[in-house]
Amino acid sequence: MDVSALARTRTHHPEAIAEAAARRPRRPLLGDSGRLMIVAADHPARGALGVGGRKLAMANRADLLQRLCLALSRPGVDGVLATADILDDLLLLGALDNKIVMGSMNRGGIQGAAFELDDRFTGHRPEDIERFGFDAGKLLLRIDYSDPGSLTTLESTARAIDAMAERRLPVFVEPFISRRTPEGRLKNDLSAEAVTRSIAIASGLGGTSAYTWLKVPVTEHPDDMAEVMATSTLPAVLLGGEIGGTPADQEAAYEKWRGALRLPTVQGLVVGRSLLYPADGDVTAAVDTAVGLL
Repeated sequence: MDVSALARTRTHHPEAIAEAAARRPRRPLLGDSGRLMIVAADHPARGALGVGGRKLAMANRADLLQRLCLALSRPGVDGVLATADILDDLLLLGALDNKIVMGSMNRGGIQGAAFELDDRFTGHRPEDIERFGFDAGKLLLRIDYSDPGSLTTLESTARAIDAMAERRLPVFVEPFISRRTPEGRLKNDLSAEAVTRSIAIASGLGGTSAYTWLKVPVTEHPDDMAEVMATSTLPAVLLGGEIGGTPADQEAAYEKWRGALRLPTVQGLVVGRSLLYPADGDVTAAVDTAVGLL
């Protein structure tokens, strides 16, 4: 990974990024399999750099780009979800040809900040996704019933859904019911009831749900997923989330995904750290195993 070459291009030819986007060959959102396998890498823009016990695992950009390029090269991987800085690098590297490109839209809720739930849209705008010829957007919707600021996030999310629908661009909404622990740490509630409520709320946002997809976690008790996913008819993908730092944890995550992928509205996976930084270090094997689940 020649970081110096990327830096030279950014320094002397910044227009090369838009040019690479303009000539990028595109494909339909769903391929012949009718399923989606997307690798997520939008964590760093929230300051969320940790993986397992490694607090700065995602901080080395060259290493992250190498892992992403490897993952994108594997059969069955449809595309990537990332922020502009990472997508710009991947465009310059030619790694996004015939791939689904999802722009990450709201990154204002910095991990661990007092304003973490004030999750403003500081990433891709709908017009950016359209201008660069990307294929979809993604936004995170965390709702804390005790925080009045969640209403602002709900309203801005609804308007973003409207703006994407006007452009006929899919938007993947990742909803959670969240709350702060006594220590002040924000925690997502993965109980069946909480995930059900978050899906119901997210499904009703905006003036139309025609272009809305859901990006949902597997509940703490995977057997609850069938009833939880019956809450909405919107197409959905499963997210990876934190899965632990051992090969046994990784295998347990695969089993959870395998069961939920059989449900009628679930169309695929959007997984990041657990595939890019697997416990055993084998990115190829982790990605290929996840693809095999589809």
